[in-house]
Amino acid sequence: MTKRERVLNSFQNQKVDKLPMGFWYHFSPDEDLGQQTVEEHIKLYREADFDFIKVMCDGYFNYPNPFIKTVSSAKDWLHMTPMGEDSPYIQGQVDRARSVVEAVGKECCVFYNVFCPMSLMRFGTSEELLMEYLKEDREAVCHAFDVIGEDIKTLIRLLLTEAGCDGIYYCVQNAEQFRFTAEEYREIVRPAELSVLEYAHTLSQNHILHCCGWAGDKNRVEVWQDYPSAAVNWAVYVEQMTLGEGKKFFGDRCVLGGFDNRKSGVLYAGTREEIEAETEKIVREAGTRGVMIGADCALPSDIATKRFQWVRKKLDAMANII
Repeated sequence: MTKRERVLNSFQNQKVDKLPMGFWYHFSPDEDLGQQTVEEHIKLYREADFDFIKVMCDGYFNYPNPFIKTVSSAKDWLHMTPMGEDSPYIQGQVDRARSVVEAVGKECCVFYNVFCPMSLMRFGTSEELLMEYLKEDREAVCHAFDVIGEDIKTLIRLLLTEAGCDGIYYCVQNAEQFRFTAEEYREIVRPAELSVLEYAHTLSQNHILHCCGWAGDKNRVEVWQDYPSAAVNWAVYVEQMTLGEGKKFFGDRCVLGGFDNRKSGVLYAGTREEIEAETEKIVREAGTRGVMIGADCALPSDIATKRFQWVRKKLDAMANII
């Protein structure tokens, strides 16, 4: 079975020859290193023998709409407009994704990391300012979410139709229990966030929903439970919800993950024997249909590649139980 077949079959809860796996980390979070970033993605993919590539948006976290610098009060957000497809912010990401896709051809599926509107607005301002603006003028801020969503839709369209990506890895955040009630989240954040994902599904059905536990705070994961996706990835250790439990929670969709991404986790700090034992534990708990092995989120960038290879070899050895 090819790597593409293995992943796409898993998306459909169909039989595979062995469980697919894929991990990722940030190569250069604050800058775009051009061809070097592309080469680092390919090098990691080949050395670790991953079944798919998740292309990181390193260097493009900050949403650089020039209008942001003119904002002095919450009501100003009502006047923001999208940057459009000619923006270097959009074109730079499309170029990176295209280069990765061209390097691997149809050897494997390629997914590009895309953040939700509220997160991009938070990156472009600050967490404190954004929450203050929301208290001051919710309508204006929600307009800004919609505008940012339009730029995200443009990015997704070009990633799928021009760069050749198979889908997106859609990162939803901001549902921490301390930040919003479930009702507030659904009223304030959901409309623009879900509109982006629903648009992506008009172009491809092969998207991964990432319910991010980036700060280590538990989320109200129920607000994302009905978001459409082929697969779901969440912070198993933050949400205290195993892959098997999450598979039921998310309606028997394909699940991705299982390993803790932190430096205290087995994958980063454990011995080979411990990593092999954890791999087997994850598989036996989650099952072998619609399961892909990965981590809660991005791993530390100094993790040794051999650790991924140990997971790969253990999954290969367990192919007989599928």
